[in-house]
Amino acid sequence: VNQKGGVGKTTTALGLASAAWARRIPSLVVDLDPQGNATTGLGLWAPATNVDEALASDRPGVVANLALPSGWPNDKGLPPMVVASTPALAGRERQLLSDPVGAQDRLRVALSGSQSLVLIDCPPSLGLLTINALFAADAALVVTEPSAWASDGVSEIMRTIERVAARKPSGLRVAGVAVNRLARTRDSRYWNEQLIADHGQLVLPPVRLRAAVAEAAARSRPIHSLPPRRGAAEACVEFDLLYDLVVGTPGPEDRNGL
Repeated sequence: VNQKGGVGKTTTALGLASAAWARRIPSLVVDLDPQGNATTGLGLWAPATNVDEALASDRPGVVANLALPSGWPNDKGLPPMVVASTPALAGRERQLLSDPVGAQDRLRVALSGSQSLVLIDCPPSLGLLTINALFAADAALVVTEPSAWASDGVSEIMRTIERVAARKPSGLRVAGVAVNRLARTRDSRYWNEQLIADHGQLVLPPVRLRAAVAEAAARSRPIHSLPPRRGAAEACVEFDLLYDLVVGTPGPEDRNGL
């Protein structure tokens, strides 16, 4: 989660889904971004159902009827299920504003009963779509990149997470700060060090800037399925480590994440 666009939230969600794919762990990706990049990155271009239908409903567990198989291969891994995005999400926030009681809780209700690991890809805003994701989640992963003002953006989303946690009986754990696209430049290293100085142990080992990550997304394939060239293999190691630190082994009461 991050209110800023272009920091790699979708890349991180797909990388974690790929790590689950390689381990044959059942997972569900919920694409809350109207741009739908996670949906296409998972191999769906004309989904028959979408997440807007879940947000329009107040029926518990409705996601079970809306989740679709992804287009990822099943020869070496377990493809995730997907609750696809739609451009109609852009107008859903305005409609949610007309429901002062349940506006922030629609996604949590829709996901009730889910037994899979749930990864929610959030839009680049702090509107009601993101708030729904936070209320539905057990843990929030803040995604950023090492650039100027990145730390300020992390601090802002942390304040939002704290406010949501105070209003949830189960609370909301911060899984960490994932630093995406760390380049081999002095500037990139400097801003990564600033993030560590400001947020300490919350800052997780980075995912470096690699062509293989962009290639996997462009081909709508899990990064773990690419030929084991150096860049792809190193990216897999980084996403595997991130998965271990953020997800670990989810139990029935700890399955929803960002």
